[in-house]
Amino acid sequence: MTDMEIAEPKPQAKQVVVVSGMSGAGRSVAAGMFEDLGWFVIDNLPVSLVPKIAELAGSTSDYERVALVMHGYDEEMASQVEALRSELEHLSVVFLESSDDVLLRRYKSTKRRHPLADGSSPVSESIAEERRRLLRARESADLVIDTSDLNPHQLRDVLASSFAVATDEHAMRIGVSSFGFKHGLPLDVDMVIDCRFLPNPHWIPELRPFSGKDDPVRAYVLEREVTERFLERLHPLLDDLLPAYAEEGKSYFTVAFGCTGGRHRSVAVAEAVAQHLTSGGWVPRVSHRDIDR
Repeated sequence: MTDMEIAEPKPQAKQVVVVSGMSGAGRSVAAGMFEDLGWFVIDNLPVSLVPKIAELAGSTSDYERVALVMHGYDEEMASQVEALRSELEHLSVVFLESSDDVLLRRYKSTKRRHPLADGSSPVSESIAEERRRLLRARESADLVIDTSDLNPHQLRDVLASSFAVATDEHAMRIGVSSFGFKHGLPLDVDMVIDCRFLPNPHWIPELRPFSGKDDPVRAYVLEREVTERFLERLHPLLDDLLPAYAEEGKSYFTVAFGCTGGRHRSVAVAEAVAQHLTSGGWVPRVSHRDIDR
């Protein structure tokens, strides 16, 4: 190479995703989803080979999207992934978790042995120990997904929409969701907004069977003066916040709207906010956790 020649940069994978999390929280579902979408999936890679991912991602454009599904994510593995993050421009870490009672129920139904079980201690102790070991992994994750209330199909939908190809202008993934306070707060969101101050269609007999996605309920909720004032203030706030978060390098942002049951007010508002964000060029993922309860 002469003095005038400039070495071309090696191509890098457009996306590298590291999936970790609690045993029984959906790592196998995640691996299958990424594989179905055409990602190059590496499942249960030994920790000593994690640095090779940087070489793989930078060696050829054949591997534009790589998903690395980690089992036994410990301190050594966390250090290797953090080193990998410093070498790759587009790396995201996803952490899957579920509540203890849900994990216990899943292990009882499948009769699988927990990877930390020693044969004498109850599964609950193995789950608690694994949660302790994975604390660093959870804290360093870009996206935490609580699968307690998700079936495998719903988890696949969440992951698929979260890792859809984003535009260069709006590379941050946006989630807009609804939930019911009586079913518990969502644990995997960045902002929670309480919509229980809005008029409640539940108390209108002819509206009760519908949800916030149906026109009668949407009209009842969104056409109220209090709702209009609320959205007139909320939309500019999000318009300011989202670009600022993206500028700071945040990869994911989810705003959740809650009402009592998660079927009427929160759903209508979430749909309206998602529509506003779409008009601004974002590609929000919309989900309604409790709409069918």
